[in-house]
Parts: sequence; structure tokens; C-alpha cells
Amino acid sequence: MEFEVWKRSAAVTMVNSFIVSRIDYYNSLLAACSQQQLDKLQRVLNCAARVIYGGRRVDHIAPLLRDNLHWLRIRERTTFKLCLLVYKATHGLAPSYIADMCIPVATMSTRRSLRSAARSDLLVPRTRVKFGDRAFAVAGPEAWNNMPVDIRSSETVTAFKSRLKSYLFKLSYCTYVQYEKTKTTKFK
Repeated sequence: MEFEVWKRSAAVTMVNSFIVSRIDYYNSLLAACSQQQLDKLQRVLNCAARVIYGGRRVDHIAPLLRDNLHWLRIRERTTFKLCLLVYKATHGLAPSYIADMCIPVATMSTRRSLRSAARSDLLVPRTRVKFGDRAFAVAGPEAWNNMPVDIRSSETVTAFKSRLKSYLFKLSYCTYVQYEKTKTTKFK
């Protein structure tokens, strides 16, 4: 039994070192990426979870990701990274070149009276091509504006990260949980 725990611990360390760290390192580049591209990376993450827990290809992966590993799905991981960077930029914890891309709507004289200014939304610049939506200047403020205000108003980085991960975790797995509830209710 002890050997199995040690083996799983080593597998978690290796997967986090070689796979998850690479996905997280580049995931801010995945903003506004096509679902097809994200699905490919999600399959890599799913496979990594199966390696850790010895799951078969036909086994459901969502319970492993959700209950055992507490991993967000790829799209939510990207949103987490973007929102964390925007939080740091708006609180003076990021480099100035990043902070300069996060412009509050309230600072624009023509938009001060809008509801978005009261919600502390950020200005999302328009782009001419779809590829421009992937830039941090667009994707960061867009992700920030889609987040609930109570999460955005967190006092510390730690509280922000905790609230954001909880919110994205529920968002990521709510469809799976609803599916599981209907599946078990139907067959009782």
C-alpha cells in the first residue's frame, strides 16, 4: 500500500513537472483559441490524469480531474492565468507594460457614467482581425469583465486566487455534475 502511494506521488510530481508546467507556461497564448485546439491540449491533460491514477481510456476522466487532482480544464486554466495577471496589473503588482494594457472604463471621460465604469470593468480594445482577440490587451480585460464583481474586489492575491479558482472550478464542472445527477436520478 505504501509503495502505491509513493508511486502515485512520484507520478504526480513528474506530470506536474513535465506536462502541466508546460501547459500553464504557454496557456495565456491560448486565449480566444479555437475549441479544436483546446480539445487537443485537454486530451493531453486527460491522459496525464490517467497516467497518475492508472485509468483506462474508457473511464470517465472528469471525476479524476475534479475530485482527485482538483485541476481546472484548459479553457478555465487560461482564464485563471489571464485574470490573475489582470488582477496584479490593476493592483500595481505587474510590470508597467502589462498595467498599461488594463485601462479602467472609469478613467475614460466619455464613459464615466456607464454601468461598466461602476462595475470597475476594463476597456476592451477593438480588433480588426480575429487573431487580434488573442492578444493580452484584448483577452485579459475581456476575461476580467466576465468575472463576478465580488471576485474582482478581493483584497489580497491569495483571496483572489482562491475565489477565482472556486468560481472557475464550478463553471468548469457544473455541466458534468448536472449530467451525473440526471443520470443517477433516471435509473433509480
